[in-house]
Amino acid sequence: MEIYRCGNEKMSKDDVIQMQGEVLENLPNATFRVKLENGHVVLGHISGKMRMNYIRILPGDRVTVELTPYDLSRARIVFRSK
Repeated sequence: MEIYRCGNEKMSKDDVIQMQGEVLENLPNATFRVKLENGHVVLGHISGKMRMNYIRILPGDRVTVELTPYDLSRARIVFRSK
């Protein structure tokens, strides 16, 4: 007998897509416009750990973002490169 869950399954961390990009501009509420390596422009917000450690992001910074397969127009900024 198989048991099926109805929509309560959590997405694992392996389901995200990590990409590199460059911050184009700052927007309100810690949101940024990020241009990815493949040319797409997405809306990115800072992850919680970056907020807690007061990591500042400026236009021109190289960042690593995580995209979910559900909405490829939004991203989570998880790392700022030097």
